[in-house]
Amino acid sequence: MISFKQLPLEAKAAVAAGVVFFSMMLSRSYLAEQLELRMRRWLLRLQMALFANALMLIGSLHVWRSTVATFSRSSAASSFCFMPWKIAVFMFLALAHSSFFTMLFLVAEEPYFFSLAAYTCLGAYIILIFFLFTLGSVEQAYKFLAGRGTKAGTGNKTNRTAMKPVFAVLLTVVLTVVGLLNASQPPAVNSVEVPVHKLPSAMNNLKVVLLSDIHLGPTVGKTKLAMIVRMVKALKPDITVIVGDLTDSEAEIIRPAVEPLGELNSPLGTYFVTGNHEYYTSDVSNWFELLKSFNIRPLHNENVKIVSPKSTDDWFCLAGVDDIEADVLRYSGHGMDLKKALTGCSSEHAIVLLAHQPVAAKWALKERPDINLILSGHTHGGQMFPLNAGAYFLNPFFVGLYKVGQNTFVYVSPGTMYFGIPMRLGSRAEITEIILRSP
Repeated sequence: MISFKQLPLEAKAAVAAGVVFFSMMLSRSYLAEQLELRMRRWLLRLQMALFANALMLIGSLHVWRSTVATFSRSSAASSFCFMPWKIAVFMFLALAHSSFFTMLFLVAEEPYFFSLAAYTCLGAYIILIFFLFTLGSVEQAYKFLAGRGTKAGTGNKTNRTAMKPVFAVLLTVVLTVVGLLNASQPPAVNSVEVPVHKLPSAMNNLKVVLLSDIHLGPTVGKTKLAMIVRMVKALKPDITVIVGDLTDSEAEIIRPAVEPLGELNSPLGTYFVTGNHEYYTSDVSNWFELLKSFNIRPLHNENVKIVSPKSTDDWFCLAGVDDIEADVLRYSGHGMDLKKALTGCSSEHAIVLLAHQPVAAKWALKERPDINLILSGHTHGGQMFPLNAGAYFLNPFFVGLYKVGQNTFVYVSPGTMYFGIPMRLGSRAEITEIILRSP
């Protein structure tokens, strides 16, 4: 029987990831109610950081072997540049691994340079892993198709082996720069007209501004939020809604960065529903109180009547549900409860639902097909290549406007900022201006 010491490093990393994952499930199932809230919060974040790092270690070993070990067996090892290159690759991997720990130790009103550098390296790491894997797969396919009829010389084989990591690194550098530049731009304002069945004619052209996935935390701070608020105010919305993942940090730590939200003054109100990342903070109650102090109303499985300024008889139902991650985490007092959220909302009036995840939108429509419009986020439009494909296949609605059935629409925001990695490739941050049209 093979002992743990005899396992290759990749296998040891996989075992470590499995152990951490098991501990996460164990603590969620048996320790959630026994641990004090602050301790549970730290334990969850630490477990997630350790799990991510254990998985990344498998990829990091591949990166090191492809970009360093490969050249150490060639004449390049004697080059003056080889040692600085080894140091650069080591620092790159170390920064990428450290990114997940910045949420524990480096969150403030404005992002620290270290956090920005670490998450940039994480983004580049993901791109590099993708290209190394893809080029390696293409090489193996070529060898298989070409057969073994002709043996190439050792020198040519060495050159081909060296070209693969060089090409992957060059592509990674180019795409990282493009992604950083794209994410540094202000969000695009996207105006969308949505016909809403049974919306009173007096409320025709009502303007709803949709924000989602701002992710205040290690790489998004007060300056960016203030910019978003200025852009929202310039649109002069009747209603502003924030559909989750406003934050990745505890309310007390990042309170100064949230202050610009107090400037939102939509005449028919500003509303908020939780996303999965609010529950990762384990600080939802304090966030609710903080948002209320800025006149932002959390919709915690509840609804409000949005009444026309022209007539009190003309109104529609705006409802919000907790994110479905609350159920997974067994977060006390929280969890998606559509029946409770739509209490008093009948099909005689238009219904607009705020639900962070598109999966929740799909579940809601199965239970209540009379909902007229659902506003979601969560997917980020994939945020960056090559994650876009995964986000597309994992969500029933990916990004943009979808018509479901006769009188129902779902709009999924690509996100107003980004999560952690300050990059966007194949997607664009967005503030959505939704114009409600009466039939």
